[in-house]
Amino acid sequence: MSQAQVETTEQVTEFFNNLWQDYIKLTPSAAKVHEVLGKGREIINDHVAFRTFNIAPVRLATLAQHFEAMGYRACEDYHFEAKKLVAKHYEHSNPALPKIFISELLVEEFSDSLQTIVRNLVAQIDPAAVASPDFLYSGAHWQISSADYEQLLAESEYAAWMAAFGYRANHFTVNVNELPDYQSLEQVNQTLKEAGFKLNTSGGEIKGSKEVFLEQSSTLADHTLVRFSDMEKTIPSCFYEFAKRYEIAPNRLYTGFVAASADKIFESTNVRAEQEM
Repeated sequence: MSQAQVETTEQVTEFFNNLWQDYIKLTPSAAKVHEVLGKGREIINDHVAFRTFNIAPVRLATLAQHFEAMGYRACEDYHFEAKKLVAKHYEHSNPALPKIFISELLVEEFSDSLQTIVRNLVAQIDPAAVASPDFLYSGAHWQISSADYEQLLAESEYAAWMAAFGYRANHFTVNVNELPDYQSLEQVNQTLKEAGFKLNTSGGEIKGSKEVFLEQSSTLADHTLVRFSDMEKTIPSCFYEFAKRYEIAPNRLYTGFVAASADKIFESTNVRAEQEM
């Protein structure tokens, strides 16, 4: 390995360490997941997911440049019509590094009021800040009132989550294939439930199947206190996902995502869905 490759590897390692530290501040249950499933052994991440708006300077393609500079390459595109989102995933030549899943809200497809609120949020971002990789775990760059948050929530849970939390990992994902002691996602889910975790049951506890080469499940998001411009409110923050992949050819695991399953995974942060579960 060349000196340049060593330096890049160190930079990538530092980036994910910092990303993880920001994530567990909002998702303290993630540490318990590690205790329950890992029993002191390393947990391998399948992928990390990010959210954004399709407005400059924070478009999906712009944020992706940070990962491309780390050696990631674009793979598949996804469209979530009901939630008015598009997404893309990225993979690294080093399979030990997690895949990256970035989605963006199609702001222009929403009401004028939502568009106004979101554009006002993005206008408060310093474009120079976006140029640094640490922007991806820098949180919210704006002030927003609880009334505006509630207005977003009524129309798009995704937009409301972004308004409250900004730029950070929405979730990390345990690579179940690399978990010692577990042969199935059902076993993982059962262990988590016995440990007191609540799972996202939208679309069933397990989304996907062996037939589509990917099974996914997730916890419901933790709760954290968010300071709005006029008050504080406790709302769902981030969650932990679990993914088991199947072979699409001998010794070759499927590396993509299933849009129908991902659509339900998004709902792990939903305020309304959580009240119904």
